[in-house]
Amino acid sequence: MIEIYGEATTLAIIGLFGGLLLGLAARFGRFCTLGALEDLLYGGSDKRMRMWGLSIGLSIIGVFGLAELGLFRPESSAYLSTQFNVIASIIGGLMFGYGMALCGNCGYGALARLGGGDLRSFVIVLVMGVSAYAVMSGPLAPLRVFLFPQDVPSEAPNGVAHILAYVIPLSANSIGLVIGAILIIMMCADTEFRKDPKAIIWSAIVAAAIISGWLGTYWVAETGFEARAIESHTFSAPVGDTLIYTMIGSAMTLSFAIGSVVGVLTGAFIGSLIKGHFRWEACEDPRELRRQIIGASVMGVGAVIAMGCSVGQGISAFSTLAYSAPVTFLAIFAGAWFGLKQLIEGFQPS
Repeated sequence: MIEIYGEATTLAIIGLFGGLLLGLAARFGRFCTLGALEDLLYGGSDKRMRMWGLSIGLSIIGVFGLAELGLFRPESSAYLSTQFNVIASIIGGLMFGYGMALCGNCGYGALARLGGGDLRSFVIVLVMGVSAYAVMSGPLAPLRVFLFPQDVPSEAPNGVAHILAYVIPLSANSIGLVIGAILIIMMCADTEFRKDPKAIIWSAIVAAAIISGWLGTYWVAETGFEARAIESHTFSAPVGDTLIYTMIGSAMTLSFAIGSVVGVLTGAFIGSLIKGHFRWEACEDPRELRRQIIGASVMGVGAVIAMGCSVGQGISAFSTLAYSAPVTFLAIFAGAWFGLKQLIEGFQPS
């Protein structure tokens, strides 16, 4: 494939494939970060949260299974090869979760809703992409680097499986497989969840998308001639990448990130057409639009500080068992809870 299309286009095709799966999962499987949190906190249902956990468990099995077969090295991902900044993970996660609650969607969810004709999500995507780039490489980048140094190489892999391998007489790959299996068993312990094949299938499809990203980008990096990032799906800076490519495509190359974003949009569009859910929607209330713009700005900044969004840290980083993943995910949960409480309850005393 590389010989035919070149490395950059091949990476974009790999991202497109996984993005399509994620877009379809959002539409057919109702796979959604904020939706899972809302169901758990206010709907009395943990099904979508179990879907999230099952996707993580299956992704862990996939990543460390590939590593055991010699087809992938988790240590080559940025999540394990750069120093873990716990303060950045907490602050960035809190910001992302709070912004997500204000928006009513994370970056992935906004792309999925945009694919269904929701023009409110178009505003979220634009603002989030611009705000992410403003702190990643724009005018606020020096301040971010000063406050949250993130590109410092780590002497040892920042992964749970790798640190446990020092104290347990098992390899990091074996420990990863065991942790993944335990998480899968925990998520499937609920009888009602096991009786829902749709939830299990779409959780597996999401995991397949994450695994395909790691496998594909690693393969290109190993077989190609240029230095390439080894990555999987995340939807913060890649949204900005896609916006820039849309404007100056002749001056930059395609990438995995761009293919991923386009894939989610396309998958969600196809899914909404098949289900008959596609319809144009827009903001009717200026206050809602203001809230979404503020939320998207906070979310974009938070994602860059935390080095990933609810998908990037919540599944992709989790699949490598990076230290940052559970810390960031819990911070996102806390930030979203605070934001939802503010919106729904208004902090009124009971």
